Amino acid sequence: MPNPYKRPESVLLVIATLGGEFLMLERAQPAGFWQSVTGSLEPGESPRQAAGRELREETGIKVPDATLIDLRHRERFPIVPAWRARYAPEVRENLEHWFALVLPFRRLINLDAQEHRQYDWPRARAATFLASSWTNRQAIRLLDSRLS
Repeated sequence: MPNPYKRPESVLLVIATLGGEFLMLERAQPAGFWQSVTGSLEPGESPRQAAGRELREETGIKVPDATLIDLRHRERFPIVPAWRARYAPEVRENLEHWFALVLPFRRLINLDAQEHRQYDWPRARAATFLASSWTNRQAIRLLDSRLS
């Protein structure tokens, strides 16, 4: 029988253009929650594979998984109470792996309306203010420093 709980391991994929614009997505629930591409790893999936899958699912962008830049940063953080029921009862923390994708220019994004309401391409400073999670803000700053 498959495990009914989410794996407490995820990816954060920050997408930017060479011109310094960062893709930000507003979640359908809760409204006002902005983020980069994110998602939990599925059983048997590597972080790089999960980042590629989430990229395709959340944006419609298709690139070879090898194109994704492993930022070689991991962050462990407490799972917020509102989302804890998705995980096994003893699970309290999630391990997040950071990746990036740098595009030559903006792309049209194909959103899944059940997951996201809208998207925007702000510059780095505005993207960090828009990002709802502290790990997302840090990842945007890290990629921005590498693009500068």
